[in-house]
Amino acid sequence: MKKRIENKKESNNNINDNDYYIAVDIGKRNCVVCITYKDGSIVEETKYDNTLQEAERFASNLDKKYDSKRCHAVCESTANMWLKTYEAFENHGIDIKLANPMKTKAIAEAKIKTDKLDARILAHLLRSDLIVESYIAPDKVREDRSLLRLRINLVSDRTRVMNRVHSLLDKYDQKCKYSHIFGVNGIKWLKSITLKGNDQIQLANYIHSIEFLNSEIKQIEKKISLEASANEDVRILMSMIGIDYFSAMLICSEIGDISRFSTASKLVSWCGLCPTVHQSGNSIYRGRMKKDGNKKINWIMIQAANTASRTDDRLKKYYKKIAKRHGHHVAITHVANKIIRIIWAMLKYKQLYNERKTEQYERIFKRIR
Repeated sequence: MKKRIENKKESNNNINDNDYYIAVDIGKRNCVVCITYKDGSIVEETKYDNTLQEAERFASNLDKKYDSKRCHAVCESTANMWLKTYEAFENHGIDIKLANPMKTKAIAEAKIKTDKLDARILAHLLRSDLIVESYIAPDKVREDRSLLRLRINLVSDRTRVMNRVHSLLDKYDQKCKYSHIFGVNGIKWLKSITLKGNDQIQLANYIHSIEFLNSEIKQIEKKISLEASANEDVRILMSMIGIDYFSAMLICSEIGDISRFSTASKLVSWCGLCPTVHQSGNSIYRGRMKKDGNKKINWIMIQAANTASRTDDRLKKYYKKIAKRHGHHVAITHVANKIIRIIWAMLKYKQLYNERKTEQYERIFKRIR
């Protein structure tokens, strides 16, 4: 990753008027390309199929036709579809940037929007050095992200099926005598009840789906715990009260390299745990919380804050102080803000949480091993 950044810095210093600026608008099936000179005049407009083979062929042709050392490229981050083009260009020595789609307002706010126009706008932004780049995590971090997101999706699917079971039971006014309806005894009880007609078939199908998802989630959690036990940053984060191995893995994989945040405030802003600010002259207005932060980190930090506000003496006092004036929701957000600032310092300086509970910390490690 460091080599990739160093190569980009060197290429930016060597830009001259004879260089080519290549913009690729990524689509699911096709990639539309616009190539321009430094002055903005269009050299070529073309497209290719968004496949590994076609991306490699196109990058190879660019290298032969225009010389990769004189090429500067950009593509927009679109799901995982940008990876083929990005890696193909990188393999052929073409300097390429990944544009952040949320920050590319010239495209997002355009009234007339086509793939060809999007590619032209990207090319003009690139030659003007106005591209806001997305962070590209190393391969290992991307693998961890995919594993964690799979677990989140499976749990979400299981919750959806559980809600359908509750809806079906409400129809027949059935009440479970066990506290956890989807525990071992609860599942046995669900299998024992009898409903009418097709509702019985639905219930049996829902129970089968829940049991299948439970087994899949357990397998994924074993893999996550194995990865967590070998990750130094995860071990550091687990010393923070309210953060378990899954939370720690999710935070580490989403943040990536902590050095890309020079201050704790920048990390807080990226997470979306700070209010919006509107300033005009001497007037400053602080509004609602930011909506463009990382949703997964925002969600997991609120969960951690709810736990820490009950079990961590230091954060409990902080929570009560704010909750007395502003209520629970505002206080929890402030606690999450404080936790993410502490996390920044812990990862930056490789230090465990000062007020950790040693017994609980060791117990978590035994469990994941």
